[in-house]
Amino acid sequence: MSGDDNGPSDLLAARRAKLDRLRADGIDPFPHDFPGVEPIAGVVAAHADLAAGEETTVSHRVAGRLAARRGQGRAAFLDLVDRSGRIQLHAQVDLLGDGRFDRLVSLDLGDLIGVDGLAVRTRRGELSLRVDDFTVLAKSLRPPPDKHHGLTDTETRYRRRELDLIANADVRQVFMTRARIIATVRAELDRAGFIEVETPVLQPLYGGAQARPFTTHHNALDRELYLRIATELYLKRCIVGGLERVYELGKDFRNEGLSVKHNPEFTMVEWYEAYADYEVEADRLERIGEAVAAVLDEPPAIDFTAPWRRVTLRAAILEQAGVDVIANHDAESLATAIAAAGLEPLPAGRTWPMMVDDLLSKYVEPTLIEPTFVMDYPVELSPFAKAHRTEPGLVERWEAYAGGFEIANAFSELNDPDEQRRRFEAQRAQARAGDEEAQPFDEAFLAALEQGMPPTGGVGVGIDRLVMAMTGRRSIREVVLFPAMRD
Repeated sequence: MSGDDNGPSDLLAARRAKLDRLRADGIDPFPHDFPGVEPIAGVVAAHADLAAGEETTVSHRVAGRLAARRGQGRAAFLDLVDRSGRIQLHAQVDLLGDGRFDRLVSLDLGDLIGVDGLAVRTRRGELSLRVDDFTVLAKSLRPPPDKHHGLTDTETRYRRRELDLIANADVRQVFMTRARIIATVRAELDRAGFIEVETPVLQPLYGGAQARPFTTHHNALDRELYLRIATELYLKRCIVGGLERVYELGKDFRNEGLSVKHNPEFTMVEWYEAYADYEVEADRLERIGEAVAAVLDEPPAIDFTAPWRRVTLRAAILEQAGVDVIANHDAESLATAIAAAGLEPLPAGRTWPMMVDDLLSKYVEPTLIEPTFVMDYPVELSPFAKAHRTEPGLVERWEAYAGGFEIANAFSELNDPDEQRRRFEAQRAQARAGDEEAQPFDEAFLAALEQGMPPTGGVGVGIDRLVMAMTGRRSIREVVLFPAMRD
Protein backbone atom coordinates (compact mmCIF):
# COMPACT_ATOMS: atom_id res chain seq x y z
CA MET A 1 0.00 0.00 0.00
CA SER A 2 1.41 3.36 -0.94
CA GLY A 3 -0.21 5.23 1.94
CA ASP A 4 -1.14 8.20 -0.27
CA ASP A 5 -3.90 6.56 -2.30
CA ASN A 6 -4.72 3.85 0.28
CA GLY A 7 -5.00 1.07 -2.21
CA PRO A 8 -5.99 0.28 -5.81
CA SER A 9 -9.20 1.69 -7.24
CA ASP A 10 -10.92 -1.74 -7.31
CA LEU A 11 -10.52 -2.05 -3.53
CA LEU A 12 -11.97 1.41 -3.04
CA ALA A 13 -14.86 0.56 -5.34
CA ALA A 14 -15.57 -2.66 -3.42
CA ARG A 15 -15.76 -0.76 -0.17
CA ARG A 16 -18.14 1.78 -1.64
CA ALA A 17 -20.31 -1.06 -2.89
CA LYS A 18 -20.53 -2.40 0.68
CA LEU A 19 -21.48 1.07 1.86
CA ASP A 20 -24.31 1.12 -0.67
CA ARG A 21 -25.51 -2.33 0.48
CA LEU A 22 -25.62 -1.20 4.11
CA ARG A 23 -27.79 1.76 3.16
CA ALA A 24 -29.99 -0.41 0.96
CA ASP A 25 -30.57 -2.70 3.97
CA GLY A 26 -31.72 0.29 6.01
CA ILE A 27 -28.54 0.53 8.10
CA ASP A 28 -27.03 3.94 8.82
CA PRO A 29 -23.27 3.45 8.27
CA PHE A 30 -22.50 6.69 10.09
CA PRO A 31 -24.73 6.89 13.21
CA HIS A 32 -24.66 9.83 15.59
CA ASP A 33 -23.38 8.16 18.75
CA PHE A 34 -22.78 4.93 20.68
CA PRO A 35 -22.96 5.74 24.41
CA GLY A 36 -21.58 3.69 27.29
CA VAL A 37 -18.32 2.53 25.71
CA GLU A 38 -15.60 1.11 27.98
CA PRO A 39 -11.87 1.25 27.15
CA ILE A 40 -10.66 -2.14 25.96
CA ALA A 41 -7.73 -2.09 28.38
CA GLY A 42 -10.18 -1.76 31.26
CA VAL A 43 -12.15 -4.79 30.09
CA VAL A 44 -8.97 -6.84 29.76
CA ALA A 45 -7.76 -5.77 33.22
CA ALA A 46 -11.13 -6.57 34.82
CA HIS A 47 -10.81 -10.23 33.79
CA ALA A 48 -7.08 -10.77 34.19
CA ASP A 49 -7.69 -13.70 36.59
CA LEU A 50 -10.19 -15.50 34.39
CA ALA A 51 -9.02 -19.09 33.76
CA ALA A 52 -8.73 -20.68 30.33
CA GLY A 53 -12.11 -21.99 29.19
CA GLU A 54 -13.98 -20.01 31.86
CA GLU A 55 -17.01 -17.87 31.04
CA THR A 56 -18.64 -14.96 32.85
CA THR A 57 -22.07 -13.38 32.92
CA VAL A 58 -20.52 -9.90 32.72
CA SER A 59 -21.45 -7.89 29.62
CA HIS A 60 -19.25 -5.12 28.24
CA ARG A 61 -19.69 -2.50 25.54
CA VAL A 62 -16.58 -1.63 23.52
CA ALA A 63 -15.92 0.18 20.26
CA GLY A 64 -13.02 0.51 17.89
CA ARG A 65 -11.56 -0.45 14.55
CA LEU A 66 -11.58 -3.95 13.08
CA ALA A 67 -7.95 -5.03 12.82
CA ALA A 68 -8.11 -8.75 11.95
CA ARG A 69 -10.57 -11.50 11.05
CA ARG A 70 -10.23 -15.28 10.99
CA GLY A 71 -12.42 -18.37 11.09
CA GLN A 72 -15.08 -19.82 8.86
CA GLY A 73 -18.36 -21.66 8.96
CA ARG A 74 -20.64 -20.85 11.86
CA ALA A 75 -18.07 -19.01 14.03
CA ALA A 76 -15.47 -16.30 13.50
CA PHE A 77 -12.91 -14.41 15.53
CA LEU A 78 -12.25 -10.71 14.96
CA ASP A 79 -9.78 -8.32 16.61
CA LEU A 80 -11.03 -4.92 17.75
CA VAL A 81 -8.59 -2.11 18.56
CA ASP A 82 -9.06 1.16 20.41
CA ARG A 83 -6.41 3.56 21.73
CA SER A 84 -6.00 1.53 24.92
CA GLY A 85 -5.50 -1.92 23.44
CA ARG A 86 -6.85 -4.89 21.50
CA ILE A 87 -9.48 -7.53 22.28
CA GLN A 88 -10.72 -10.60 20.46
CA LEU A 89 -14.38 -10.84 19.44
CA HIS A 90 -16.05 -14.26 19.17
CA ALA A 91 -18.98 -14.20 16.74
CA GLN A 92 -21.36 -17.16 16.40
CA VAL A 93 -24.28 -17.77 14.07
CA ASP A 94 -26.24 -19.32 16.95
CA LEU A 95 -26.23 -15.99 18.83
CA LEU A 96 -26.44 -13.48 15.99
CA GLY A 97 -28.49 -15.32 13.39
CA ASP A 98 -27.41 -15.95 9.83
CA GLY A 99 -28.04 -12.43 8.50
CA ARG A 100 -26.32 -10.46 11.24
CA PHE A 101 -23.44 -12.94 11.44
CA ASP A 102 -22.85 -12.66 7.70
CA ARG A 103 -22.99 -8.88 7.93
CA LEU A 104 -20.42 -8.80 10.74
CA VAL A 105 -17.91 -11.10 9.06
CA SER A 106 -18.31 -9.29 5.73
CA LEU A 107 -17.25 -5.96 7.21
CA ASP A 108 -13.89 -4.65 6.02
CA LEU A 109 -10.77 -4.29 8.09
CA GLY A 110 -10.62 -0.70 9.22
CA ASP A 111 -14.38 -0.40 9.73
CA LEU A 112 -15.40 1.09 13.06
CA ILE A 113 -17.94 -0.90 15.05
CA GLY A 114 -19.46 -1.00 18.52
CA VAL A 115 -19.95 -4.35 20.26
CA ASP A 116 -21.89 -5.71 23.22
CA GLY A 117 -20.78 -9.07 24.55
CA LEU A 118 -19.97 -11.33 27.48
CA ALA A 119 -16.40 -11.74 28.68
CA VAL A 120 -15.03 -15.27 28.23
CA ARG A 121 -11.61 -16.88 28.19
CA THR A 122 -11.04 -19.27 25.29
CA ARG A 123 -9.54 -22.70 25.83
CA ARG A 124 -6.33 -21.28 24.37
CA GLY A 125 -6.34 -18.67 27.11
CA GLU A 126 -7.29 -15.51 25.16
CA LEU A 127 -9.80 -13.12 26.68
CA SER A 128 -12.66 -12.54 24.28
CA LEU A 129 -16.07 -10.92 24.08
CA ARG A 130 -18.79 -13.26 22.86
CA VAL A 131 -20.71 -10.95 20.56
CA ASP A 132 -24.38 -10.48 21.47
CA ASP A 133 -24.90 -7.40 19.33
CA PHE A 134 -22.92 -5.01 17.15
CA THR A 135 -23.38 -1.64 15.43
CA VAL A 136 -21.58 -0.23 12.42
CA LEU A 137 -20.22 3.15 13.57
CA ALA A 138 -18.29 4.29 10.51
CA LYS A 139 -17.70 2.53 7.21
CA SER A 140 -14.07 2.84 6.19
CA LEU A 141 -13.88 3.66 2.49
CA ARG A 142 -10.12 3.18 2.30
CA PRO A 143 -8.17 0.12 3.46
CA PRO A 144 -5.87 0.43 6.47
CA PRO A 145 -2.10 0.06 6.14
CA ASP A 146 -0.93 -3.44 5.29
CA LYS A 147 -1.56 -5.60 8.37
CA HIS A 148 1.63 -7.65 7.92
CA HIS A 149 4.14 -4.91 7.14
CA GLY A 150 2.51 -1.97 8.89
CA LEU A 151 3.32 1.57 7.83
CA THR A 152 7.07 2.00 7.61
CA ASP A 153 7.64 4.72 5.01
CA THR A 154 8.85 7.69 7.02
CA GLU A 155 7.47 10.38 4.72
CA THR A 156 4.02 8.78 4.69
CA ARG A 157 4.07 8.30 8.46
CA TYR A 158 4.58 12.03 9.06
CA ARG A 159 2.38 13.34 6.25
CA ARG A 160 -0.48 10.90 6.99
CA ARG A 161 -0.17 10.67 10.77
CA GLU A 162 -3.68 9.22 11.02
CA LEU A 163 -2.43 6.14 9.15
CA ASP A 164 0.64 5.98 11.38
CA LEU A 165 -1.58 6.01 14.46
CA ILE A 166 -3.84 3.30 13.01
CA ALA A 167 -0.94 1.06 12.07
CA ASN A 168 1.50 1.49 14.94
CA ALA A 169 0.50 0.98 18.56
CA ASP A 170 3.87 2.31 19.75
CA VAL A 171 3.19 5.62 17.98
CA ARG A 172 -0.18 5.92 19.71
CA GLN A 173 1.62 5.25 22.97
CA VAL A 174 4.14 8.05 22.36
CA PHE A 175 1.40 10.64 22.00
CA MET A 176 -0.53 9.38 24.98
CA THR A 177 2.72 9.58 26.96
CA ARG A 178 3.25 13.11 25.67
CA ALA A 179 -0.16 14.09 27.04
CA ARG A 180 0.73 12.65 30.47
CA ILE A 181 4.05 14.51 30.46
CA ILE A 182 2.33 17.83 29.75
CA ALA A 183 -0.29 17.17 32.41
CA THR A 184 2.44 16.35 34.94
CA VAL A 185 4.41 19.52 34.19
CA ARG A 186 1.26 21.57 34.70
CA ALA A 187 0.38 19.73 37.91
CA GLU A 188 3.86 20.26 39.39
CA LEU A 189 3.79 23.99 38.67
CA ASP A 190 0.23 24.35 39.94
CA ARG A 191 1.20 22.50 43.11
CA ALA A 192 4.09 24.91 43.63
CA GLY A 193 1.78 27.91 43.59
CA PHE A 194 2.24 29.05 39.98
CA ILE A 195 -0.70 30.34 37.98
CA GLU A 196 -1.13 29.64 34.29
CA VAL A 197 -1.57 32.73 32.10
CA GLU A 198 -1.99 33.43 28.40
CA THR A 199 0.01 36.04 26.51
CA PRO A 200 -0.24 37.17 22.86
CA VAL A 201 0.81 34.87 20.06
CA LEU A 202 0.64 37.75 17.57
CA GLN A 203 3.05 40.40 18.84
CA PRO A 204 3.96 43.88 17.58
CA LEU A 205 7.60 43.14 18.45
CA TYR A 206 9.10 39.71 18.92
CA GLY A 207 11.56 39.00 21.70
CA GLY A 208 12.72 36.75 24.51
CA ALA A 209 15.04 34.59 22.40
CA GLN A 210 17.62 34.81 19.66
CA ALA A 211 15.72 33.66 16.59
CA ARG A 212 14.17 34.88 13.35
CA PRO A 213 10.41 35.37 13.51
CA PHE A 214 7.55 34.66 11.17
CA THR A 215 6.00 37.90 9.96
CA THR A 216 2.36 38.49 9.10
CA HIS A 217 0.16 41.47 8.25
CA HIS A 218 -2.91 42.55 10.19
CA ASN A 219 -5.29 44.07 7.64
CA ALA A 220 -7.57 46.01 10.03
CA LEU A 221 -4.64 47.58 11.88
CA ASP A 222 -2.55 47.84 8.70
CA ARG A 223 0.61 46.85 10.54
CA GLU A 224 3.18 44.09 10.59
CA LEU A 225 2.92 41.57 13.41
CA TYR A 226 5.09 38.63 14.43
CA LEU A 227 4.34 35.15 15.64
CA ARG A 228 5.98 34.97 19.04
CA ILE A 229 9.36 33.31 19.35
CA ALA A 230 9.04 33.15 23.16
CA THR A 231 6.67 34.17 25.95
CA GLU A 232 9.43 35.62 28.16
CA LEU A 233 8.91 39.37 27.97
CA TYR A 234 5.15 39.28 28.52
CA LEU A 235 5.52 36.85 31.42
CA LYS A 236 8.07 39.15 33.07
CA ARG A 237 5.56 41.97 32.77
CA CYS A 238 3.19 39.73 34.75
CA ILE A 239 5.91 39.47 37.43
CA VAL A 240 6.21 43.28 37.42
CA GLY A 241 2.45 43.42 37.91
CA GLY A 242 2.67 41.33 41.07
CA LEU A 243 1.56 37.87 39.95
CA GLU A 244 4.87 36.57 41.37
CA ARG A 245 4.73 32.98 40.04
CA VAL A 246 3.43 32.51 36.50
CA TYR A 247 3.78 30.05 33.66
CA GLU A 248 2.52 29.61 30.13
CA LEU A 249 2.46 26.35 28.16
CA GLY A 250 1.83 26.82 24.48
CA LYS A 251 3.17 27.22 20.97
CA ASP A 252 6.14 29.31 19.90
CA PHE A 253 7.30 29.84 16.31
CA ARG A 254 10.78 30.36 14.91
CA ASN A 255 11.59 30.85 11.25
CA GLU A 256 14.47 28.41 11.15
CA GLY A 257 15.50 25.27 9.31
CA LEU A 258 14.20 21.76 9.91
CA SER A 259 16.31 19.20 11.72
CA VAL A 260 15.95 16.27 14.10
CA LYS A 261 15.84 18.88 16.90
CA HIS A 262 13.96 21.73 15.20
CA ASN A 263 10.41 22.25 14.05
CA PRO A 264 9.33 25.82 13.22
CA GLU A 265 6.23 25.39 15.40
CA PHE A 266 7.00 23.89 18.81
CA THR A 267 5.64 23.65 22.34
CA MET A 268 7.28 25.41 25.27
CA VAL A 269 6.54 25.93 28.92
CA GLU A 270 8.08 29.03 30.48
CA TRP A 271 7.78 29.87 34.15
CA TYR A 272 8.95 32.87 36.18
CA GLU A 273 9.30 32.98 39.94
CA ALA A 274 9.80 36.15 41.98
CA TYR A 275 12.50 36.12 44.69
CA ALA A 276 14.30 33.13 43.14
CA ASP A 277 17.49 32.70 41.08
CA TYR A 278 18.86 30.20 38.58
CA GLU A 279 20.02 27.80 41.30
CA VAL A 280 16.50 27.61 42.71
CA GLU A 281 15.15 26.95 39.22
CA ALA A 282 17.68 24.19 38.57
CA ASP A 283 16.36 22.41 41.65
CA ARG A 284 12.79 22.93 40.46
CA LEU A 285 13.51 21.48 37.02
CA GLU A 286 15.12 18.44 38.65
CA ARG A 287 11.95 17.86 40.68
CA ILE A 288 9.76 18.23 37.58
CA GLY A 289 12.02 15.85 35.65
CA GLU A 290 11.70 13.23 38.38
CA ALA A 291 7.91 13.67 38.49
CA VAL A 292 7.60 13.29 34.72
CA ALA A 293 9.79 10.18 34.65
CA ALA A 294 7.61 8.65 37.37
CA VAL A 295 4.42 8.78 35.25
CA LEU A 296 5.87 6.86 32.31
CA ASP A 297 4.75 3.28 31.71
CA GLU A 298 8.40 2.25 31.56
CA PRO A 299 11.38 4.02 33.16
CA PRO A 300 13.27 6.16 30.60
CA ALA A 301 16.67 4.96 29.43
CA ILE A 302 18.14 8.15 30.91
CA ASP A 303 18.16 8.49 34.69
CA PHE A 304 16.48 11.75 35.66
CA THR A 305 17.03 11.29 39.39
CA ALA A 306 18.37 14.41 41.12
CA PRO A 307 20.95 15.80 41.44
CA TRP A 308 21.90 16.35 37.80
CA ARG A 309 25.49 17.02 36.77
CA ARG A 310 26.62 20.67 36.66
CA VAL A 311 29.50 22.01 34.50
CA THR A 312 30.39 25.51 33.35
CA LEU A 313 30.13 26.39 29.66
CA ARG A 314 33.80 27.36 29.59
CA ALA A 315 34.87 24.03 31.08
CA ALA A 316 32.56 22.00 28.86
CA ILE A 317 33.88 23.53 25.62
CA LEU A 318 37.48 23.32 26.80
CA GLU A 319 37.00 19.66 27.72
CA GLN A 320 35.34 18.59 24.47
CA ALA A 321 36.85 20.99 21.89
CA GLY A 322 40.13 22.07 23.49
CA VAL A 323 39.31 25.77 23.09
CA ASP A 324 39.05 28.40 25.83
CA VAL A 325 36.27 30.69 24.63
CA ILE A 326 36.67 33.12 27.54
CA ALA A 327 40.40 33.63 27.05
CA ASN A 328 39.77 34.21 23.32
CA HIS A 329 37.06 36.83 23.67
CA ASP A 330 36.73 38.10 20.09
CA ALA A 331 35.97 36.50 16.76
CA GLU A 332 39.51 36.73 15.37
CA SER A 333 41.31 35.21 18.35
CA LEU A 334 38.65 32.52 18.76
CA ALA A 335 39.01 31.55 15.09
CA THR A 336 42.78 31.30 15.63
CA ALA A 337 42.26 29.10 18.70
CA ILE A 338 39.88 26.86 16.77
CA ALA A 339 42.47 26.41 14.03
CA ALA A 340 45.20 25.73 16.60
CA ALA A 341 43.05 23.02 18.17
CA GLY A 342 42.79 21.29 14.79
CA LEU A 343 39.04 21.78 14.54
CA GLU A 344 37.11 22.42 11.35
CA PRO A 345 36.90 26.17 10.72
CA LEU A 346 33.50 27.72 11.34
CA PRO A 347 31.64 29.50 8.53
CA ALA A 348 32.95 32.92 7.63
CA GLY A 349 31.23 35.99 9.01
CA ARG A 350 30.26 34.46 12.35
CA THR A 351 30.31 36.80 15.32
CA TRP A 352 32.03 35.73 18.55
CA PRO A 353 28.74 34.79 20.30
CA MET A 354 27.67 32.79 17.25
CA MET A 355 31.01 30.96 17.22
CA VAL A 356 30.70 30.06 20.91
CA ASP A 357 27.23 28.71 20.26
CA ASP A 358 28.55 26.72 17.28
CA LEU A 359 31.25 25.10 19.43
CA LEU A 360 28.74 24.25 22.12
CA SER A 361 26.29 22.74 19.64
CA LYS A 362 28.84 20.77 17.65
CA TYR A 363 31.28 19.47 20.25
CA VAL A 364 29.56 19.55 23.64
CA GLU A 365 25.84 19.01 23.15
CA PRO A 366 26.05 15.49 21.57
CA THR A 367 28.08 14.24 24.56
CA LEU A 368 25.54 15.31 27.20
CA ILE A 369 23.42 12.18 27.45
CA GLU A 370 22.68 12.12 31.18
CA PRO A 371 20.82 15.21 32.45
CA THR A 372 23.34 18.04 32.76
CA PHE A 373 23.24 21.75 33.56
CA VAL A 374 25.75 23.79 31.53
CA MET A 375 26.24 26.89 33.68
CA ASP A 376 27.44 30.49 33.47
CA TYR A 377 27.30 31.89 29.93
CA PRO A 378 28.99 34.94 28.39
CA VAL A 379 26.82 38.04 28.57
CA GLU A 380 26.84 38.33 24.77
CA LEU A 381 24.81 35.11 24.54
CA SER A 382 22.30 36.11 27.20
CA PRO A 383 20.74 39.57 26.85
CA PHE A 384 18.15 38.96 29.60
CA ALA A 385 20.27 37.27 32.26
CA LYS A 386 21.63 38.90 35.41
CA ALA A 387 25.38 39.43 35.74
CA HIS A 388 27.20 36.65 37.56
CA ARG A 389 27.88 37.41 41.20
CA THR A 390 31.55 36.37 41.08
CA GLU A 391 32.60 35.95 37.42
CA PRO A 392 33.01 39.19 35.41
CA GLY A 393 31.74 39.00 31.85
CA LEU A 394 29.45 36.06 32.62
CA VAL A 395 25.79 35.83 33.52
CA GLU A 396 23.79 33.51 35.74
CA ARG A 397 22.35 31.25 33.09
CA TRP A 398 22.15 27.54 32.57
CA GLU A 399 20.99 25.29 29.78
CA ALA A 400 19.84 21.77 30.63
CA TYR A 401 20.73 18.88 28.32
CA ALA A 402 19.59 15.25 28.15
CA GLY A 403 19.87 12.66 25.43
CA GLY A 404 22.45 14.75 23.57
CA PHE A 405 20.31 17.85 23.05
CA GLU A 406 19.11 20.94 24.93
CA ILE A 407 15.82 20.60 26.79
CA ALA A 408 15.69 23.80 28.89
CA ASN A 409 17.17 27.25 29.40
CA ALA A 410 17.13 29.43 32.53
CA PHE A 411 18.37 32.74 33.96
CA SER A 412 18.61 34.71 37.08
CA GLU A 413 16.59 37.35 35.27
CA LEU A 414 18.01 40.80 34.62
CA ASN A 415 15.85 43.35 36.44
CA ASP A 416 18.02 46.48 36.22
CA PRO A 417 16.35 48.58 33.46
CA ASP A 418 19.50 50.62 32.78
CA GLU A 419 21.60 47.50 32.32
CA GLN A 420 18.87 45.99 30.16
CA ARG A 421 18.98 49.09 27.96
CA ARG A 422 22.75 48.65 27.55
CA ARG A 423 22.20 44.99 26.63
CA PHE A 424 19.64 45.97 24.00
CA GLU A 425 22.17 48.41 22.55
CA ALA A 426 24.75 45.61 22.37
CA GLN A 427 22.22 43.38 20.62
CA ARG A 428 21.55 46.21 18.17
CA ALA A 429 25.26 46.30 17.40
CA GLN A 430 25.28 42.54 16.84
CA ALA A 431 22.38 42.94 14.42
CA ARG A 432 24.33 45.57 12.49
CA ALA A 433 27.25 43.11 12.38
CA GLY A 434 25.04 40.58 10.60
CA ASP A 435 23.43 38.57 13.40
CA GLU A 436 19.87 38.00 12.12
CA GLU A 437 18.88 36.43 15.44
CA ALA A 438 19.87 39.35 17.65
CA GLN A 439 17.24 40.59 20.10
CA PRO A 440 15.43 43.74 18.86
CA PHE A 441 15.23 46.84 21.04
CA ASP A 442 12.02 46.77 23.11
CA GLU A 443 11.04 50.07 24.73
CA ALA A 444 7.76 48.67 26.09
CA PHE A 445 9.63 46.01 28.02
CA LEU A 446 12.09 48.60 29.36
CA ALA A 447 9.17 50.72 30.54
CA ALA A 448 7.84 47.69 32.42
CA LEU A 449 11.22 47.08 34.07
CA GLU A 450 11.33 50.72 35.14
CA GLN A 451 8.23 50.02 37.25
CA GLY A 452 10.39 47.62 39.24
CA MET A 453 10.72 43.87 38.87
CA PRO A 454 11.72 41.77 41.90
CA PRO A 455 14.62 39.30 41.76
CA THR A 456 13.29 36.54 39.52
CA GLY A 457 14.28 33.14 38.22
CA GLY A 458 12.96 32.11 34.83
CA VAL A 459 12.96 28.82 32.91
CA GLY A 460 11.92 27.70 29.45
CA VAL A 461 11.50 23.97 28.77
CA GLY A 462 11.03 22.56 25.27
CA ILE A 463 8.15 20.10 25.68
CA ASP A 464 8.87 18.35 22.38
CA ARG A 465 12.49 17.74 23.36
CA LEU A 466 11.54 16.70 26.88
CA VAL A 467 9.24 14.08 25.36
CA MET A 468 12.08 12.98 23.07
CA ALA A 469 14.41 12.52 26.03
CA MET A 470 11.79 10.70 28.10
CA THR A 471 10.70 8.31 25.32
CA GLY A 472 14.09 7.76 23.67
CA ARG A 473 13.04 9.21 20.31
CA ARG A 474 15.82 10.68 18.17
CA SER A 475 13.77 13.04 15.97
CA ILE A 476 11.37 15.80 16.95
CA ARG A 477 9.09 14.61 14.15
CA GLU A 478 8.47 11.44 16.16
CA VAL A 479 6.88 13.41 19.00
CA VAL A 480 5.02 16.15 17.06
CA LEU A 481 1.76 14.86 15.65
CA PHE A 482 1.88 16.86 12.42
CA PRO A 483 5.44 18.15 11.86
CA ALA A 484 6.39 20.67 9.19
CA MET A 485 7.34 18.93 5.96
CA ARG A 486 8.98 20.01 2.75
CA ASP A 487 6.87 19.88 -0.40
